[in-house]
Amino acid sequence: MSAENGSGPPAQGRPSLTSGTPRRARTTPRRDLKVRSKLAGEASSAAREVESSLEAPADPTAAAFFDVDNTIIQGASIFHLARGLHRRQFFTTRDILGAAWKQAYFRVVGVEDPEHVAEARSSALAFIKGHRVEELVAIGEEIFDETMAERIWPGTRALAQMHLDQGQRVWLVTAAPVEIATTIAGRLGLTGALGTVAEHVDGVYTGALVGDLLHGPAKAEAVLGLAEAEGLDLDRCAAYSDSYNDVPMLSLVGDPCVINPDAKLRDHAREQGWRIRDYRTGRKAARVGLFGAAVTGAVTGTVAAGLALRRRQSGLGPF
Repeated sequence: MSAENGSGPPAQGRPSLTSGTPRRARTTPRRDLKVRSKLAGEASSAAREVESSLEAPADPTAAAFFDVDNTIIQGASIFHLARGLHRRQFFTTRDILGAAWKQAYFRVVGVEDPEHVAEARSSALAFIKGHRVEELVAIGEEIFDETMAERIWPGTRALAQMHLDQGQRVWLVTAAPVEIATTIAGRLGLTGALGTVAEHVDGVYTGALVGDLLHGPAKAEAVLGLAEAEGLDLDRCAAYSDSYNDVPMLSLVGDPCVINPDAKLRDHAREQGWRIRDYRTGRKAARVGLFGAAVTGAVTGTVAAGLALRRRQSGLGPF
């Protein structure tokens, strides 16, 4: 969905522009980030999916919002997507080796690195530019069935089902592309998804985002927009996430819960008296050793896939 930005009246305190004083209003990086986050939240809220059921929910003013990466699914969904696209020759083995390292780091350490997130965004936009929306949707469904389905945290899935059983709606809220988020929501039988909106014109991706990633404050903006549109009482809603970056979203609702939290979010949750659920089998002491194994496994598997691809292309056949 392409977006058009309207221009409203100038904000209070902003210098007026007249013919005698041709000055340009300055936008600080912090303010620019806030504007892009707000736009991303509004775009995601506007692009939300309608409920899978035509029946009205039994409890229409309560809902639950779930982060995806390391909350619903083990690891980062964008890297599962990248691996699937690599198998379909969207990009090179060298590209996926970098993704494998970041995926292993994220799975073991459980902390979102802003630099990794930004690189993932740039890479994702580069490889979908010029492709059609329906193509990515179809491939995303295949990739979910191939690699993501088996990585769903059963405990988190049970929490989502609990809300559904209580007649409440359940949305995913994620920095992942809204098309992939919608596929995950559909496969899990959830209401819908809010995700990062990539601009497309006439069904073809332009390589730009509408606003920015649905990340941090942008998630809160999206939830606020959805709550207003759907008549939700946020005091009766719940939210779930693993990352301290999602404190703005968690703080909006009456029942925040942290899932597989990073250290900073765990401390914050304890201070606030929020519920804590940890479905990871390894503890921090064990994860130091597991990190090396995870990296080795990810890289070894990726190299093997790359070599197999090259052998097929050269007509040598399988190993």
